[in-house]
Amino acid sequence: MTDRMLQGRRFVRLHHGVWGCRDDELGWDGRLQAATLALPVHAHPTGLTRIRMLGLDEGPAYPLRFVVEGDLHLDLEDVFLHRTRRLAPLDGVGVTPAAAFLAYCARARTVDAVRVGDWLLHHGHASAGEIRDLALSALWRDGADEALCVVPLLDARCRSLPESEVRVVLSLAGLPAADPNRPIELEQGITAIGDLVYREHRLVVEYEGGHHQEDRGQYVGDIDRYELFRTHGVDYVQVTRERLRQPRVLVGTVHRRLVALGYDGPAPVLGPGWLALWQPLHALLGSRAERLRRRERWLANPSQIRFG
Repeated sequence: MTDRMLQGRRFVRLHHGVWGCRDDELGWDGRLQAATLALPVHAHPTGLTRIRMLGLDEGPAYPLRFVVEGDLHLDLEDVFLHRTRRLAPLDGVGVTPAAAFLAYCARARTVDAVRVGDWLLHHGHASAGEIRDLALSALWRDGADEALCVVPLLDARCRSLPESEVRVVLSLAGLPAADPNRPIELEQGITAIGDLVYREHRLVVEYEGGHHQEDRGQYVGDIDRYELFRTHGVDYVQVTRERLRQPRVLVGTVHRRLVALGYDGPAPVLGPGWLALWQPLHALLGSRAERLRRRERWLANPSQIRFG
């Protein structure tokens, strides 16, 4: 392919040295490939870009995030090139998923970090221990403090992003911890699985996404399952996308249902710790001096790492 041919109407310049057919619809994968070709081989996908490569469709697709060791300055459209003094562990595709999660946490809200972290754990791309150990081994990395802060909130048992969000909205409000995707016994030999199960109170909290209504098989299966719950004395709360947008109402609804079923524990507290869900993780860590004191505590006793 000559330079003169590339200047024709059939082609469009994507990046320096990278061209595409003008009539082709370049999706996210195509733009990622174009950016990879334009960058040096020692630039590696990181952050949400690396996580999206694993199959998660969450958060902003752009800019594409890469990281390089050392001082390199390039200006590519829809690409952000991070620089680091020492690369995080690599896996042949980019930084490892655990390292990508650290980078993601540097800019993420708490609730989004929980959603993405649960997804990584559930699909076996990383473990809480791997994330924690990587962060503790290099606390100077962007996102290390933030990742350590959120790791105690993660749960590999959640099977969907909204389910993770419902779980953490309820638990950080101070309600009893529900078990994600746990079988609940209906009668001898018959069990059913609920999204979030309060086993002691026989209450199930179910997230109803749009696919539950659009997929006829899913819709009919849900009806049958709810009938089983009713028949066997299991109460349930259905959470729609619209209800999840009103988290205060959701917490109140679940609390009232628990009380009606015999719960006599503390009422929910929708204070700073709960409101932190919708704040960037880095905003929770305070001043540099506070970060340093927290790091000293974490390094001295990793088992005492807590959210907040």
